[in-house]
Amino acid sequence: MNLTKEIDKYRFIISAKELSDELNFPVYLVGGFVRDIILNRVRNDIDFLIVGDVKLYSRKFAHKLGIENVDFYKNYGTAHFNYSDINFEFVAARKESYKRDSRKPEVERGTFLEDISRRDFTINTLALSINRDNFGEVIDTYNGINDIERKIIRTPIDPLVTFNDDPLRILRAYRFASELSFVVDESVNIAANKLKARLEIVSQERITDEFLKILASPAPSVGLKLLYSSGVMEVIFPEVANLAGVDQRNDYHHKDVFFHTCEVVDNISQKTDDIFLRLAALLHDIAKPQTKKFVEGTGWTFHGHEELGARKVKQIFKKLKLPFNRINYVEKLIRLHLRPIALAKDEVTDSAIRRLIVEAGDDLEDLITLCRADITSKNPDKVSKYLQNYENVMNKVREVKEKDKLREFQSPVRGETIMEVCNLEPSKTVGEIKYAIEEAILNGEIGNTYEEAYEYLLKIKDDFPK
Repeated sequence: MNLTKEIDKYRFIISAKELSDELNFPVYLVGGFVRDIILNRVRNDIDFLIVGDVKLYSRKFAHKLGIENVDFYKNYGTAHFNYSDINFEFVAARKESYKRDSRKPEVERGTFLEDISRRDFTINTLALSINRDNFGEVIDTYNGINDIERKIIRTPIDPLVTFNDDPLRILRAYRFASELSFVVDESVNIAANKLKARLEIVSQERITDEFLKILASPAPSVGLKLLYSSGVMEVIFPEVANLAGVDQRNDYHHKDVFFHTCEVVDNISQKTDDIFLRLAALLHDIAKPQTKKFVEGTGWTFHGHEELGARKVKQIFKKLKLPFNRINYVEKLIRLHLRPIALAKDEVTDSAIRRLIVEAGDDLEDLITLCRADITSKNPDKVSKYLQNYENVMNKVREVKEKDKLREFQSPVRGETIMEVCNLEPSKTVGEIKYAIEEAILNGEIGNTYEEAYEYLLKIKDDFPK
């Protein structure tokens, strides 16, 4: 495959080619950049493989682009700089060896083939030449192009070796599957299960970063289900793994909470890119295993799971090292996620709606988005009914908000007029009469005009003690 036409639009690549010619050593674009050109995806990270002096090449290339500062990492033989919102990474062809208790490699200079073989997946082993003799040609050592076409995630060598060297690659496999809607080769799943305990040597920050990328993907359930079926979820997020399982007794059953949660997360992902709203969807039933109880004649119940679930959020945020300024938001959505459906009844009071408005605050729309995503019935009539219920709640919210907006108005008849007409001194009675006029307006008994309010005052003035 030749990608000359696809890369000609990147002007800096021509500069990179000219520099390769000038220094007379091979240079390749590698990894995700090449993969995403083939997949027609936008890419803001570009990796260069240098079969030569990385420091010399990256410094001269930066100079051509008008960049003065280049970051060098001597231990790894790499360099980095940012240009036009693109991250440029430069690495020397290398081979790596790993110690049992660390995912940080010991790096040695290696050949082109040794470097390609150490990469995580075949779809990331592609190398695009920017050299004079074969500019634009893709070197495909491990059939990565075929795997892109087949939409499959495989490792270039034995996955047990690949994952043992760097166990974070287990999560990357499932992240790529989730982002690209690819399937994972069974050998990868088997190796992931065998080596899941190796993830203990990986920092929590790196694990959380990959997990959030799965949650940010178009259909997060792809990655979530792979994490669960491989047993990896038990290691990195046991609270979510524990949601799985269907309990049955006397013909009563409930949906498998894990798979229901996967559906909810996919539903909400069609409506928002907000990672913390998606996280609230993932955690909304997190306390169901602890609150599960069988009641004769009723079946399985989960009373209080919303409150207990909200109380679990802080602990989860601490463990995953998530930003604490988002805890209250996720707690609130979990705590309130059952409230709206309870307010769909015709006889619900304005005060109950007002309480929801106050408790949800600026996050009311997000709460309703979560509630709608929580509808996972396969019965279209039920789905329609539930959606209409939430629409009814929002209509009531709008009505109450409109009434409350009216409450902010100053009565057309002011206190001075009331005191004059009723022959009163400043007192509690004046306020009560004014409130009665405002309530009459809010209840639609009179219009919000001075004339009607004054006439109403004359009508009710004798009903209040002097």
